[in-house]
Amino acid sequence: MMVGQRADEETVEAIRQEMGLNEPLFLQYLGYLNNLSPISFHGSNEKRSLFYFDQEKYCPCVTLLATKDNGALILKRSYLGRSFQTRKKVSDIIYEALPNTIILAVVAIFFSSLLGIIAGIFAAIWKNSIYDRSVLVLSAMGMSLPSFFAAILIGWLFAYVLSDFTGLNLTGNLYEMDDYGEGIHLRLKNIILPALTLAVRPLSVVLQLSRNSLLEVLSADYIRTAWAKGLSFTRIIYAHALQNALNPVITAISGWFASLMAGVIFVEYIFGWKGLGFIIVNALNNYDFPLVLGCVIIISVIFVIINIIVDITYAILDPRVRK
Repeated sequence: MMVGQRADEETVEAIRQEMGLNEPLFLQYLGYLNNLSPISFHGSNEKRSLFYFDQEKYCPCVTLLATKDNGALILKRSYLGRSFQTRKKVSDIIYEALPNTIILAVVAIFFSSLLGIIAGIFAAIWKNSIYDRSVLVLSAMGMSLPSFFAAILIGWLFAYVLSDFTGLNLTGNLYEMDDYGEGIHLRLKNIILPALTLAVRPLSVVLQLSRNSLLEVLSADYIRTAWAKGLSFTRIIYAHALQNALNPVITAISGWFASLMAGVIFVEYIFGWKGLGFIIVNALNNYDFPLVLGCVIIISVIFVIINIIVDITYAILDPRVRK
């Protein structure tokens, strides 16, 4: 894949030697983990490419422990390998694309959370009303709508059929070169359609969860006591009921935010948003496995970090969790 179909055998063998592809699969796996780990073994023999780590070629490192055979235990940044297609470091490619994905996911989860919680509160207050039944039907439809189909539908409707009214483009990135090539400009309108597409499903989940959780809290004994004391409706909802009803909602929001980091794959590709999803699809099409592995690892790390933050948030919102 790197040198083409007409490459001679010597060139292919040299690349296999450089990347360690001529080693047993188990050793290749150990070599990948060794490069991935911040604390890893640095071999002294460059021919042993699986465990030889060139600090000038990859990234700076600090020697922790030297061995007798000139090897060393080193502290370094995780090395994810190089792209098969561009030969650039995978970490550099991800570093360029990750901010776009984070911005898109944050915008989508912010608006879906805000609108979902507000709509869920009113649905709980006006239980069994026309509004309540309508939003439940719409939220059920939103949860059953796959992201890739929603992207095609929303892009076709707002960027093609209604393009004269919306002025939105089907594809575009956050920063784009102008038509005259004079500079790169911020294009905030390009985030509207992909963010709207990503927000559809979490909005539906947050809406229903907010409604059901608030209804459950409103039926609790301490809420009846608050009514008996003559507290105002607004104070009961916002000072007593809503705070206790938010815990399951926060769980859903955190889970969906982590899922959005992976769910952006098709959405980014359809709308031409150059984030992690866009480069993952291109990497899969080109069999660029180091880049795919690197993106999956980064998404997994983000997922773990978000769940840790959620556990901390639980303790802040609900003192019972700290006991």
